[in-house]
Amino acid sequence: MLVQRAIHRVSLGFSFGRAPNIADNSTVMNPLLRDFYGHQVWADAEHWRAIEAHPTARDDEAITKRLHHIHLVQRVFRWAVGDRQAPFVLTTPEDFNSLADLKSYAREYHEEMTGFIEGVSEARLAETIEMPWFKDPPLTITVSEALMQCAMHSHYHRGQNATRLREHGGEPPGRT
Repeated sequence: MLVQRAIHRVSLGFSFGRAPNIADNSTVMNPLLRDFYGHQVWADAEHWRAIEAHPTARDDEAITKRLHHIHLVQRVFRWAVGDRQAPFVLTTPEDFNSLADLKSYAREYHEEMTGFIEGVSEARLAETIEMPWFKDPPLTITVSEALMQCAMHSHYHRGQNATRLREHGGEPPGRT
C-alpha cells in the first residue's frame, strides 16, 4: 500500500515532507518502535547513572535543565499520542526539589510508556494526529512518526549531556 498523503512543512525556506510514493511500512514499525523504546529506557538509565556518578555534572544547571527537557518532551509526546482527555501538565525544572525527584518523574514516564508500546495496535500506529504545538503551519503525522520523533529527540539531548559530562571530566555511558 502506498502512502496517499504527503506531509508538507516549510521552515526557514526548506521543505520537509514525505513523498507520496514511499511505501507504507506500518506493519513493521511496531517491532522497531519496541526496540527504540526499549533502548530509550536503557539509555536514559545509563545516562542518569553517569550523571549521578559525577558530582559536578550532578550539580550542573545546564544538565539538569536538559534532563528536565528530555523527560518533559517524552511526556508531551506520550500525551499527544494518547487520548488527550486531560490537559497536559507543563512542568519546569524548578518544580522538582531534587535530582531524585526529577529522576522519579522520568521513571514514571518509562513505566507508562512501556505499557503503551506493548499494547498499541498497528491501526493506532497508522492513525494521524495533529501536533498541537505546530500551529502555523499545522503538522499532521502518524502516531508511529510521533513516537519515532520522541525517541530521536531524547537521543539527541542525551548526546548533548554526554558532551557536557565530558567537559566536567566525567565519562559518558559506554566509555568506561
